[in-house]
Amino acid sequence: MNPLVSVVVVSYNTKDLTIQGLKALRAVTSVPTEIIVVDNASQDGSADAIQASLPDVTVLRLLTNIGFANAVNTGAGHATGRYVLLVNPDTEPVGDVVAALVDHAQRYPRNRIYTGRTLRADGSDDGMSAHALPSLWGYVCFATALSTVFKGWRFTNPDALPGFDRSAGGEVPAVSGCLLLIDRPLWTELGGFTPDYFMYSEDIDLAARAQALGARPVVVPTAKLTHVGGAASSSINKRVMVLRGKTTYVRLRWSRQAAFAARALLATGVLLRAAGSGTWRQVWAQRKTWLAGWPAPAPADLPASTRS
Repeated sequence: MNPLVSVVVVSYNTKDLTIQGLKALRAVTSVPTEIIVVDNASQDGSADAIQASLPDVTVLRLLTNIGFANAVNTGAGHATGRYVLLVNPDTEPVGDVVAALVDHAQRYPRNRIYTGRTLRADGSDDGMSAHALPSLWGYVCFATALSTVFKGWRFTNPDALPGFDRSAGGEVPAVSGCLLLIDRPLWTELGGFTPDYFMYSEDIDLAARAQALGARPVVVPTAKLTHVGGAASSSINKRVMVLRGKTTYVRLRWSRQAAFAARALLATGVLLRAAGSGTWRQVWAQRKTWLAGWPAPAPADLPASTRS
């Protein structure tokens, strides 16, 4: 039977979590699927272990770590399903998450991009599956710490959509690549993730470009995952990468003047936090790196993979 859904998972030194998550996903999935794991040059034996534990999974072994966005593009290039589903390796399904997403996609095909709810271990919603598109006001709120002090208010923390009830679902500006189902023709039309991104903000960029083509990203409340989160990144490294993603987005999608203002506001917000936090002081020390964003990769930076 041909797969209806191509599940693409990017693994990077998350051997045990990836195997555990994929076994759990397969145990509850009723929809015909194929699973494609792209191993980003892990050093923990992930590729061999995944292939041994799940022999019918396609494992693509990258020779170097090319980041999340380009690894997903590599995996999706091997997809044959009607839909492409991105799932983080450090997640476990709560019920048949694939069927819930596909059912909604077939009933509401005009949305074209779908996510669900990503949950903490205690079952509460972590609020990370849906976001607003970046705005200068959002960066003002970050620079002044309004988004931290009043994080529960949508006016002062617009990026996190704190007023949006994820248990009810509905259309949103952008969805997370942690759990993202997309109509494969739309994925192909968009050319996948923009290759400039190594990690973070590539999903927001995708949503913005998809909306320009008429897509309407939506949260499906019955589709749920438990998300460990950040298993492949340290706190400092993750914050630096998140900031690099943000500055890459404004460089690519905003005017030069607006992008300059956004970077200045980000720097102000980090400096303010660095006054009271050793972690943020270390992030501030790397400001030349994250203010520059991710460099656009040359073709030679995207090596071929080996398949097993």
